[in-house]
Amino acid sequence: MSSLESKVAIITGAASGIGLACARRYAAEGATIVGVDRQSTDGWQAVEALSPKSRLHKLDVTDGAAQKALAQEVTQEFGRIDILLTAAGVGAGGPVGMLEEEAWDRVVDINLKGTFLSIKSVLETMTAQRSGSIITIASVEGINGTEGGSAYNASKGGVILLSKNVAIDYGRMGIRCNAICPGFIETPMLQELLDPMPEFKADIQREVKMGRLGKPDEIAGAAYFLASEDSAYVTGHALVVDGGYTAGHSHGVVEMMGLV
Repeated sequence: MSSLESKVAIITGAASGIGLACARRYAAEGATIVGVDRQSTDGWQAVEALSPKSRLHKLDVTDGAAQKALAQEVTQEFGRIDILLTAAGVGAGGPVGMLEEEAWDRVVDINLKGTFLSIKSVLETMTAQRSGSIITIASVEGINGTEGGSAYNASKGGVILLSKNVAIDYGRMGIRCNAICPGFIETPMLQELLDPMPEFKADIQREVKMGRLGKPDEIAGAAYFLASEDSAYVTGHALVVDGGYTAGHSHGVVEMMGLV
């Protein structure tokens, strides 16, 4: 039996990037996936091939009523919700004095409020069944600030503390909640940001101790661990998956010593 056999997972932001990679991994491990996104994708066919009962819903994560209705529908159809993974997110920012209020609201609404509403929608089912694993996708930019990243940094920092709060409040009900903090991962969102700025991209790669950007499947591996029984005693944790980006600074010393 696969390790997630008979499990039911809701994944937001499931049409691309990290969300789609997690959906594929969960499906390969035997789970049924209910994906949520504002757009459709041909990539979802791979999920359905692995897990024929899986499907993708068009839904805006800032719509709390729609999220609640979907969770109720999933519960009625499958009888349970075992996993929630919140990968829906947008990237934008700028120095506070230059950032329009509307831009701030969009980032915080989708990244933080959307995560809050997703978690809220599944708690009734998870508390009734006395089990569940909630996995939020935060960011290393929610741990350390990044130049020009005000709104994004704030939203992802909020996701980390929200996840810890859920772990505190619902742990005695058998519900675990953890955040994954990816570094710079090769996703459509990152490509859109970095492709116009090759010098910035090169500087980031120099600071990643493994010398490369991450891949969505590498985040999916961490998400699988947190969904599985292998992490049964892990909750309230912010798991950094960043190739060593936040380990410390590099100043060329190892190159000078001939170690690279």
